[in-house]
Amino acid sequence: MSKEKNTQSREYPDRPIVAVGVVVFKERQVLLIKRNKPPKPYMWSIPGGAQDLGEKLQETAKREVFEETGIKIDNVKLLDVVDFIDHDEIGNIKFHYSLIDYAATYKEGTLIAADDAIEARWVALDELEQYNLWTKTVHIIQKAKLEMDDNG
Repeated sequence: MSKEKNTQSREYPDRPIVAVGVVVFKERQVLLIKRNKPPKPYMWSIPGGAQDLGEKLQETAKREVFEETGIKIDNVKLLDVVDFIDHDEIGNIKFHYSLIDYAATYKEGTLIAADDAIEARWVALDELEQYNLWTKTVHIIQKAKLEMDDNG
């Protein structure tokens, strides 16, 4: 039996795509990547990507962070669920993602930009405004920080 890959188009999909985002902390810094592909190409974000068929969500979170940054993560905890629906200039849905966001901590690895990331870096929380992040991404990072502070 051959393994079939999901061939659904990411642009103008016929249904939402399930994806994860991961807020990764190392001490008082958060991991950001500069995206290489749509949606939001060349913009800074948290690492993440689409879930593969048969893959559990936490596995997706770990895989995507590793593929994009070379970093292994630990303490992966559900944070929030966010809708990303982007329309084109005539109102058609160009992108539709159901984003499941997690908070995690750095475990090991040397930071590199790979796969869908053209840059990756650790950023101090008080420097986030320099990265022109999507408003919902800033909210998710703030929520993750509160969760991590509350849980030690």
